[in-house]
Amino acid sequence: MKPAPKTQADTAKIFEFTPHDFARVRTLIYKQAGISLSESKQEMVYSRLARRLRAKGLSSFEEYLDGLENGRDGDEWEAFTNALTTNLTSFFREAHHFPLLAEHMLTMKAPLSIWCSASSTGEEPYSIAMTVCEAFGTLTPPVSIIATDIDTNVLETAANGVYPLERIDKMAPDRVKRFFQRGRGERSGLVRVRPELRQLVTFKPLNLLAGSWPISGPFDVIFCRNVMIYFDKPTQSKILTRFVPLMKPDGLLFAGHSENFMYATDAFRLRGKTVYELDARHREARKHA
Repeated sequence: MKPAPKTQADTAKIFEFTPHDFARVRTLIYKQAGISLSESKQEMVYSRLARRLRAKGLSSFEEYLDGLENGRDGDEWEAFTNALTTNLTSFFREAHHFPLLAEHMLTMKAPLSIWCSASSTGEEPYSIAMTVCEAFGTLTPPVSIIATDIDTNVLETAANGVYPLERIDKMAPDRVKRFFQRGRGERSGLVRVRPELRQLVTFKPLNLLAGSWPISGPFDVIFCRNVMIYFDKPTQSKILTRFVPLMKPDGLLFAGHSENFMYATDAFRLRGKTVYELDARHREARKHA
């Protein structure tokens, strides 16, 4: 019997990637960032980390992973984490949250503060900024926004605030005109978030699993959308517990459409569709903090 012909996927793999290698990757990224990779992610992991092997001139995953574990290349931990972080986002994603955000902002006492804990390439914090500007009817609302992410590459993109024109093609024309500047000449086909909007947002690197966070509350709102799905329940519970002392008594926590925090903690109760508030006991405690 002739052996089966090699597929394109087989021939494209220039590095051996064993189940043991994959298990090591899963352990390392869980310890580093709390990300729980499923068995189905093996091809994704190979594709993303093979680029790191090529960039570093290495010949095997074993050599690459040994270097991480032995601490010979401290800077590579950042690249490793960046490579395995998924950054799917868009402007005004899960749009039902933003009218509620605007309503909530107008009921709270200024100045107001918001933490976007998984900013990715910036679309979410800028959507938050646009919402508060529209709520207060000014480009200089009494609101500060801190946007964090574990991936330093996407934070650089976010801080620049430059996007392909198609990223805003579903946005209302009046909103585009108010909040974006169109590129010309060599910048044709690009848009940039207006300076006033960028000034509302401070971008910082932050690992939700780190022992300390470079931020301080209390916050009127925390956005933690579509990031908890990468964590197991104990990790989710640990992070949510750390959110509590960072929130104002009447603060809101926004989750992603496929996330349910009720199974991870009793500190929050459901306020609306994937929107949470502190339960009565924790709200009262925050009032006297």
